Formats: sequence, C-alpha cells, structure tokens
Amino acid sequence: MGDRDHYWIRGARRRDRDLVRGRLALPPELAVVDAHRRLRGPYTAAGTLLRAIAPDLLTRTPELGVEHNIEIMTSTPELAHAVPRAWTSLEWSARKGERTRFYSRLHTLNIANGLAELLRDYLAALGGGPRTLVVENLHEADVTDQELVGVLLRRGDLGALTVVACTAGEVTDPLGEIAISLGPLLDRHAVPVDAPPAPEADGPAPDPRAYVRDDCVDDDPRVIAAYEALPPEERARLHDERAAELAARDEYSLTLGAIPFHAEHGSDPAGAGLAALRGAVSYCRGVGLYQAAAELGLRGRAIVDRETQEEMWWYFADATSITLATLGRADEAKAIYDESRAATHDPAMHMELAYGTSMLYSRHYPEPQRDYQQARAWINVSIAIASLLEEPKQRAFHSVFGRNGLALVEVRQNDPEEALRLLNEGMARLDRELEMDEHLLHRTVLRYNRAQVLGMMGKLEEALADYAKVLETDPDFPEHHFNIGNILRRLNREEEAIASYERALRLSPPFPEAYYNRGDARLELGDVEGALADFAYTVELDPAHVDARANRAGLLLDLGDTAAAWRDVTTGLEMSPRHAHLLCLKGRLLAERGEPGAASEALTAALAVNPRLAEAWALRGELAYQAGDLAAALEDLDRAVDLSDSPAIRFNRAVVHHDTGNHAEAATDFGKVLAATGDEEAREYLESCHRALESTSA
Repeated sequence: MGDRDHYWIRGARRRDRDLVRGRLALPPELAVVDAHRRLRGPYTAAGTLLRAIAPDLLTRTPELGVEHNIEIMTSTPELAHAVPRAWTSLEWSARKGERTRFYSRLHTLNIANGLAELLRDYLAALGGGPRTLVVENLHEADVTDQELVGVLLRRGDLGALTVVACTAGEVTDPLGEIAISLGPLLDRHAVPVDAPPAPEADGPAPDPRAYVRDDCVDDDPRVIAAYEALPPEERARLHDERAAELAARDEYSLTLGAIPFHAEHGSDPAGAGLAALRGAVSYCRGVGLYQAAAELGLRGRAIVDRETQEEMWWYFADATSITLATLGRADEAKAIYDESRAATHDPAMHMELAYGTSMLYSRHYPEPQRDYQQARAWINVSIAIASLLEEPKQRAFHSVFGRNGLALVEVRQNDPEEALRLLNEGMARLDRELEMDEHLLHRTVLRYNRAQVLGMMGKLEEALADYAKVLETDPDFPEHHFNIGNILRRLNREEEAIASYERALRLSPPFPEAYYNRGDARLELGDVEGALADFAYTVELDPAHVDARANRAGLLLDLGDTAAAWRDVTTGLEMSPRHAHLLCLKGRLLAERGEPGAASEALTAALAVNPRLAEAWALRGELAYQAGDLAAALEDLDRAVDLSDSPAIRFNRAVVHHDTGNHAEAATDFGKVLAATGDEEAREYLESCHRALESTSA
C-alpha cells in the first residue's frame, strides 16, 4: 500500500461498516474500540484500548507504566492506582481558588504521541507480528481520540499496527484551534473503503430501552424513532436508571461521557444534570482536555437558569468562557463576558471579567486581531477594582494578579523594563502582605515570569537564578527545566542544557521542542549522530516542525545524503515557502546538481526573506564567481564577510580579490585566514600576493 498502510471505512451505518471490515484481509485484532465521545468523553477510544490491554501490558512491560504514567492517567483515570502518580507539580497542591496555571492547548498532542509510543513498545514486547486496531464512530470522537488516531496513522515507527478508522462519511474538524487535522491524514495514509447500505433485515420491533442501555450511540433509525416515540417521562426514567447503573460501576471516565449525558436527559437536568456536567468540566479543564470542557460547558449553559441558580450560572459562564478563550474561540468567550457584565453589578465579578477580556485582546485573539490598547484599558479596570477590595489579603493578591497581566501587555508592546518593574513590585508586595505558604503557586508563577523577562533582556545569569529558585518549590514542572536548558544554551553551557532538556522529557509526554533544542545543543558539541536523531524524532512527533526539517536537511547534505536532504527541503518548503534557511539549502542542493541559475534564484529568494543570512550571500557569491561575474561575486562576498567573518568565506573573497588583481586586499584576507587556520593553500596564495605586490613596487 506504500504510504497508505491503514484503512478508512466510510458508511452511514455501523452495521454496514462491520460487514465491509469482515471482508478485509487484516492482521489479527488487537482491539475493536468505539470512539463515540458520548460513552466516556475525551479519550473514549484510548481508554477503552488501555483498559483492555493494561493487565498484560503492566505485567509484561511494567516500565512502560512508569514512563507513560501521565498519558495513562490522563486517558484512563481508572488505571491511576496501577502507575506512579503523575500530577506532582505545584498546581496540583494549590488550595481551592489558588490555581493560576493550566496546561497548554497542545498538551493533548503530546499525550497522543506518548500513547503511540506506549503502544509501539508494547507491540514490540508482545511479538507475534502485526496487529489491527479498529476505531469505530471516529466521526463522533472527541478531538483527543481524533488526535491519537491521526498520530497512529502518520507515525513511521508503528509498522506493526494497522489502523482501521470507521466513520459515517467525512471527518470534520472541531471548533477551535487544534494541533492536527484528521481528515487530511486519513486521505494520505488510509485506503478508503466505502460501505454501501445493506438491506434491512426482518426481525422484532426495536427495543427503545436497549437504545438507552447502549448510551444512545446506536445509529439504527428504527430504534431511534422508537426511543423518540416514548413518553417523555418514560425516557427520563430510563436515563435515570442508566445513570445510576453507570455510577455504581465507579469508573471515573464514565463521569465524563455517559453519566452527564443521561443526567441531562433524565428527570432532573437542572439538578443532577448540571452537577454531573460541572464535575466533568472541572476535571477536563484541570488536565487540559479543553475541547471536551468547552462542549460540556456549553451544554451546561443551555440548561442553567440565572434567576434561580445564580452560583451555578456564574460557574458555567466563567469556566466556559475561559476554556473557549484557551481554544482560540475568543469571540465566543467575549460574548459570554459581555453577557455576564450585563448580568451583575458585583465589583468582584467585574474585576474578573475585565481581566479575562484583557487576556482576549493580548493573548487569545490571533495576532492581527490583538488590540493592546483595549487590553491595557481592561486590565486597568481590573486593577482599579482590585484596589478597592475590603479584605487586605484578597486586595493584595488580586492587585498583583492584575499587574502580572499588565506585565504581559508591556512585554507584548516591547517594554520589558516596565514589565520587570511590575513583577518586582508584585513579588515584594505578596512577600509583605501574605503568609509564606499563601498563594505559593502564583508567587512561583511571578518569579517564573520575571525569569522570562530577564531572559528577554539578556540578563541570563539573573534569569537562571530565578529559574533555580522556582525549582526549589516546583521541581516537577517540565517547562521549568526546558527554560533552564534554553538559558544554559545561551550561556554556551551545552552539556548542562542537555541534562535540563532530558529532565524535562522525563517529566512530560514527548515534547517536540525539547528534542529539537537538545539536537541543537548536541550539534554544538559535535555530536552529529545525536543531533540527527533528535531532529528526526522532532519531525516524527511534529511533521510541521519546519526548523527541525531544515536542520536535519543541512546535516544530511553535509553527510552527502543529498536525496534525503532534498526530500526534507521540498517538504519543508511546501509547508513554509518563505523559510530562508530551507531556501538557502535548496540553492546549495541545486548548485551541487549543476543548476546554477535555479540555485541563484533560490538564494535570492532566501535573502529577500532574511538579508542577514551570511551563507546565502557567500554561496551566491561563489556562483557569480563560477559564472565569471567577479564584481557581483565580490559584492556578495563582502556582505557575507560583514555578517560572518568565517575563514571559509574570507578565503573565497580573497580568491576573488586575487583574480581581479586586488593583491593588497587579497593578502589581508589570506593573512587572516592563515592566522586562524594555518591553511597551506592560504599560505601559498599569500606568498603569491606578496610577490605580485613586490613586482608592482619594483
């Protein structure tokens, strides 16, 4: 099948898809899982798979439970007892109301890659040849399962697994920002198989009670019609019974899918339904499952009554708006903020709404829509209200919290000095007015933010000291170690940086940027093989990581593998046509192919994007020299030397000076090359220049 090593079965009914699948020649089944999010919410398919294989997996390969504890606990909370505790960083011990740090929206993609590695290594330990994973109802899956299937489809290190994705037609992307889009991956990696409708079979009338017992995922129109024909009271009673039955099973993932669904449709949607939805929203927000949290929150808002359930109404307004903002659905979040402002005259509520609106304009809107004047105006409203709070500690915390938001605006408007002042004042105030154990997480966040600002300002040792202080109270948060690695690299402490990146990787699911940065650090130390492996793995985790492709292409070209380098360059330029480094590599490859005209065009395009790319000036100068245009060659090489006074570039310029009779300039360049490298060819050229100068003076 080549690049298409999987199958995509498309049919309106599951029974039709099952019939077609039965006729395919597939490897033995690892599992058949239903991804319908109504069953268990996010990671319905992943959790079903892990619950099926966990007894053998954790017995056969217990080390995988340790290595992938975050992925297991996030996708399959029922297995929390079987693996080491994953959530040990400071946000998990924060007191109620003190959590101010949440996962990135890209966290679930890292989880998906970690689950793929878990499955890869388990299959290798299992032996016995290829296996098949069937994922049904993928069109109804939460984005977490869609991400996972997308990763399983595209990763090249899962050769022992055939994925059979089953959908009712095309797969559409969920609303909000997503890391990967499943539809194109199915198009590229899966053989499409259409499942025609099978004739209806004779049989007894469908049982609508069975529809509820199956959590209403049956796609048989007859059973759906029978269910809808039941009296509303009977439907509600069936949902109540099913909710109680599922609750008695004490499986936490059911509280994220079927239990809230049945409670919503039971006899008490405004009571039991909202309570179930609220619990699910809180959990999903806490572990970074934002698409599910947004959907659950919007369902709660459709039920809750502001007049009679004020506290619950405010919960769903707040949680849903923040989650929508995190997903990039800023307009929807702002609509909730505006509605909420119109619903209250409570100063504390307006303070929080003003802060949230400021973050929309400074962080959550895409760059063209950001408005820092609006962001500043709204954050100042929040700070002003905070200064009027009666309780001293609340006044101190919210005032500093608001100024931390203002510091972000200052950074975005390129005033790090003012941001640093705000952070320093805030840290000092909390130290004065709070006990040492109060709001510990936010105080750590303030120091972390100060470290970032110091790093932006080039005050690297001070930034490193702040990060080290953060680690004293929050040693298990991977981003701290990642950022320390970045500072250490800027201080040319590459070995220490590598150790920090590796610590970050041990504390988190697979993290593309950590592998990429470790690859850069390894390259600085001359570990070409290690760097190449890291760049390759970065691309495996994130095929859209263009910089990793560019770095890998450069190394491959240096190693003489021009075919592989060309593949990386062309793939990278398809994703980022104006990537200067890739354009420069394209020029170099074309030059080696003997296509100087096309090579010069690529280099000119690279310089149009980044005129400070010394390598492109130097290579274009070499091409001009080879074409006999010494004036153009000298002009380009002059620019290259100004940007990067490397011996190789200076040597080439010296040759042009020599060939044009500028022996004094050539001698100066050859002398500097000789002093730096001891190159014998430079010595011979230098002697030639001296002889020419002596002849001229005589």
